[in-house]
Amino acid sequence: MQIESDLAELGMEVDRRRNFAIISHPDAGKTTLTEKLLLYGGAIQEAGAVKAKRSQRSATSDWMEMEQQRGISITSTVMQFEYQKHLLNLLDTPGHQDFSEDTYRTLAAADNAVMLIDAAKGLETQTRKLFEVCRMRSLPIFTFVNKLDRPSMSPLELIDEIEQELGLTTYVVNWPIGTGDQFQGVYDRRQKIIHLFGRTSHGSKKATKTVVAIDDPEIESLIAPNLYAQLLEDLELLDGISGELDLQAIHRGKVTPVFFGSAMNNFGVELFLEAFLEYALKPTTHHSDRGDISPIHPEFSGFVFKLQANMDPKHRDRIAFLRVCSGKFEKDMVVTHARTGKQMRLSRPQKLFAQDRETVETAYAGDVVGLNNPGSFVIGDTVCVGSKLRYPNIPSFSPELFAYLRNTDPTKYKSFNKGVSELQEEGAVQILNSTDESKRDPVLAAVGQLQFEVVQFRLAQEYGVETYLDMLPYSVARWVVDGWDALEKVGRLFNTFIVRDRWERPVLLFKNQWNLEQVKSDHPDLALSPISLPPS
Repeated sequence: MQIESDLAELGMEVDRRRNFAIISHPDAGKTTLTEKLLLYGGAIQEAGAVKAKRSQRSATSDWMEMEQQRGISITSTVMQFEYQKHLLNLLDTPGHQDFSEDTYRTLAAADNAVMLIDAAKGLETQTRKLFEVCRMRSLPIFTFVNKLDRPSMSPLELIDEIEQELGLTTYVVNWPIGTGDQFQGVYDRRQKIIHLFGRTSHGSKKATKTVVAIDDPEIESLIAPNLYAQLLEDLELLDGISGELDLQAIHRGKVTPVFFGSAMNNFGVELFLEAFLEYALKPTTHHSDRGDISPIHPEFSGFVFKLQANMDPKHRDRIAFLRVCSGKFEKDMVVTHARTGKQMRLSRPQKLFAQDRETVETAYAGDVVGLNNPGSFVIGDTVCVGSKLRYPNIPSFSPELFAYLRNTDPTKYKSFNKGVSELQEEGAVQILNSTDESKRDPVLAAVGQLQFEVVQFRLAQEYGVETYLDMLPYSVARWVVDGWDALEKVGRLFNTFIVRDRWERPVLLFKNQWNLEQVKSDHPDLALSPISLPPS
């Protein structure tokens, strides 16, 4: 009876959970949408705009000092809130392209993705890249077209762009009434009613709205005649080209439900949230070396997808973000660390809300738990109870910028090494080392320049170490698949810089793609990889 009761509890908790990440190009309004979802979920009482000129405080999800200074998201954060008896886990990701690897790791922990598009700009470079990651993982994708209260492309143009460029079938859930300064609200095709919105002060409070049926006699006094006529014409066209809603196709990532609105002014945010709960995929199976593991599998398991040092500068903490995949997580439980085989007690689990946290007593599939991390975890680690299993490792990708990191003050050698080690551990940047023992300065390897700036900023702020960079003339990295023995067999390589990664494995740096192709041509048996995985 107890087993049946436990399984029933597991099933109920999994059914009410929804887990999602938001992806977008920088400045599409991702942090703003995140805060408005929290506002409607009751997690915050008033939304704080990112830009300081519009707010007395910083956005909840942008907690790092550098984020607050620049008004951009450069770390992933996790926020949990309840809405209509559901529990939502929102994984906010960096929008800046230099931090796409952090976003990739976060998407590994997500069950759904919300693709945010600026209505004036349509699909942008970073959105396309992140969409491909979602497609690779077959994530359901929900599209929110933002900033309809500003001059924008026509809604039909935007729909066509998504279908033509991404190969996604669209299913329009709500349709805008006017755009720019004429944007008055949306028509909800689910319930066949019109929502007219009233503006609030920079959207800091929930939007006021008037709800009317599309054939209500009062409608012509509420909407300009030309906008009403355009709405009827658009809806007739949509009904002609749209098929029936196919929930299975949404869950396979083949069809994207589309929503229109303005996150800054709260237009359409609550409608999106309500439909998302209805259409989104609840926590599902995860593939492991023991086959697919169901979220209601009675034995607990999960994997680490992110590490973060110094979220609380007062305590110099190090947190591992754990995605729960199956069973029930309980405070003080003893688990097996799959990579090391060691037993460990999870004694200080925390629920994360951006920088804030509180102790977690229990968690279920789809939840994210913060674990105190005294150097025990690397990204991709699996922990489990009962029969040992491992979830797939999370890869690192080829960086494109390289520089020696120099410590300006030799007396701070220990602080420098500690900072570099901890930032490497959390994946803020890849750290490589020269094979020449006399060269002790680490080589920073990054996707973009901003990663270098963040490392230097955090070393100064969190570890009290000032540094400078010596840029290196390389732009391509490849890991030697078969290790040092394979490298020794090929002998001397030209136009190549050989370094070691954190696992002491050989990495080749090339000045350009042409140099890489030359080495591959000269040594066809030398297997090279653009990605690296932690050792098994």
